[in-house]
Amino acid sequence: MNPVNKILTSTDKLKIAIQKSGRLNEDSMKLLKECGIDISSGVNRLKTEASNFPMEVFFLRDDDIPQYVEDGVADIGIVGENVVFEKNKKITVVEKLGFGKCRLSIAVGRNEQYEDVQYLQGKKIATSYPVILQNFLTDQGIEADIHEISGSVEIAPGIGLAHAICDLVSSGSTLFMNGLREVQTILKSEAALVKYPNIGVAQQQLLEKLLFRIQAVKKAKNNKYVLLNAPNHNLDKIIALLPGMKSPTVLPLATEGWSSVHSVLNETAFWDIIEQLKALGAQGILVVPIEKMII
Repeated sequence: MNPVNKILTSTDKLKIAIQKSGRLNEDSMKLLKECGIDISSGVNRLKTEASNFPMEVFFLRDDDIPQYVEDGVADIGIVGENVVFEKNKKITVVEKLGFGKCRLSIAVGRNEQYEDVQYLQGKKIATSYPVILQNFLTDQGIEADIHEISGSVEIAPGIGLAHAICDLVSSGSTLFMNGLREVQTILKSEAALVKYPNIGVAQQQLLEKLLFRIQAVKKAKNNKYVLLNAPNHNLDKIIALLPGMKSPTVLPLATEGWSSVHSVLNETAFWDIIEQLKALGAQGILVVPIEKMII
């Protein structure tokens, strides 16, 4: 049989579980698209396949993804670290993905006199994350009464159910609207790619191909391609600011005494370096997003 026309079985494919709706679904699908993987995500579909990569996709509740991966029903999954640590399943985090960032924090009433974690001693704390919270309290030597509730955690202090809450925080606006303030972060979380520990050889090879693409996309997002015109008398100083992946590309301009310099800048240092370049006489600075970055 011609290999191009071979029909792939489920054992030839990489099975991935992602959240079926919400922010992580959107970001996960976007990441796979940026990796060049075309996936149809029809309304209410729980399973689909990629058209140009040997991959099956399961759309699941985020809380269920660790169990599906531990059981080997899915080879890999994309899920928040908060869920990974709370469910405590036998799965392996292979890559942090840089999106879905949030934090799990303790919050108390706006007027409560909270000075340190000792405030929590003997208190009632409402949360949807009892495992992570208990581990934190144990590490701090605190004994407290944990009330596990599945939603609307922020209302608990207002109705007398708890003295404090432990919940996910993004902007903090929900806490503010419910008369609460954040006082202690116990976990910083982001989306992660997790895998089944006993993943098959064929699936591991496909996972490595996927990781190669994911890492190329992540590197591109963290860097910018910079083009500028530099006066030759300051060229050495400008090059010293722009190491690039190996070294900048320098081309002579038609105008005597000037060169065109091309390089890559990490986004975290971007503005400081741009200001220094301008001080050295750089002109016509162009900053271009990078779609993929292979090193």
